[in-house]
Amino acid sequence: MRLSSRFILDNQFLLAAAFLVVAAMAWSASVAGWTAFGVSAGITVIAATSAVLTTKNARKLGHGLVALAALWSLVAALAFSGTLLTWLVFADAIAVGVLALADLTAHEATTEKVVHQLVVHDGAVANGSVSNSSVSNGTAEQRTAA
Repeated sequence: MRLSSRFILDNQFLLAAAFLVVAAMAWSASVAGWTAFGVSAGITVIAATSAVLTTKNARKLGHGLVALAALWSLVAALAFSGTLLTWLVFADAIAVGVLALADLTAHEATTEKVVHQLVVHDGAVANGSVSNSSVSNGTAEQRTAA
């Protein structure tokens, strides 16, 4: 079984966001700010690259929104300080996490839809020839035995 790169990236974005949520509350504002700057820079580059290189519009939208949220977090980490920075890092990390989770949900919903739409035929193929697959023959034998 092969994992989708979209699935892997969305999970990485979610883990990075969860790390920043904890870092914002556990560390001082300056440490959390610089950590948010580094993590957000990584998320921005990876998400933007993924959005640019893909051909699917759903992935472009999902990863584009994650990249924009991470870019804002990167700018906020440099522009603000003190308590405001702590809460901005916290809120921005939650925003990135929610967007990554939404994109992950959209990906899984479309994948699940494909799996549930899989239909096994009795050996007839679209062009009229008969398939010799064991799944098709096994299904036909089960129906005749019942």
